[in-house]
Amino acid sequence: MENRTDKNSYTIIFAVVMVLVVGSLLAFTASSLKPSIDENKRLEKQQNILYAMGVNENDETSANFVSTDKAPELFKKYIKKQLVIQDGKVTEDDQAYLIDIKKEQANAKAGIARRLPLLKGEKDGKTFYIAPIRGKGLWDAIWAYVAMDENMVIQGAYFDHKGETPGLGANIKQRFFMDDFIGGAFIR
Repeated sequence: MENRTDKNSYTIIFAVVMVLVVGSLLAFTASSLKPSIDENKRLEKQQNILYAMGVNENDETSANFVSTDKAPELFKKYIKKQLVIQDGKVTEDDQAYLIDIKKEQANAKAGIARRLPLLKGEKDGKTFYIAPIRGKGLWDAIWAYVAMDENMVIQGAYFDHKGETPGLGANIKQRFFMDDFIGGAFIR
């Protein structure tokens, strides 16, 4: 018996089988990589917070994070307290830095009380209060970690973005942009 591969039914069956096979492979890959992805996100947040505090490996012109190998150890060393603010109440939580500000922003729009993290760190005898910030850029979301002293004077900042333009929008990740905020008042 001869196989007729020029029929529409063959094409449809082949397409359905391929979608199922490729979809299953993608689902398996995504689920097996999820722990690694979550760990990398955790390390990236630690690096961003440390950068805002001035714990980094910057040279004269470029912004350089501490390595992912050193980040957990340095995070424990410099971050002394992690707080969660919700409905005017402050509680201590050693995983406060993992709170997803984007989800909390959506919760607030839905009328659910949002949880906001505030971290307290110490470096070279100075106390820092590190707060995450999220807002809208020209094309997409912009977020930051801002480190302040007791007088609400900015001591450091780290900015990032999702979909700003590669030209001017991408400059928010450059050291000259982030350093421009140092010494400014957080609240006037």
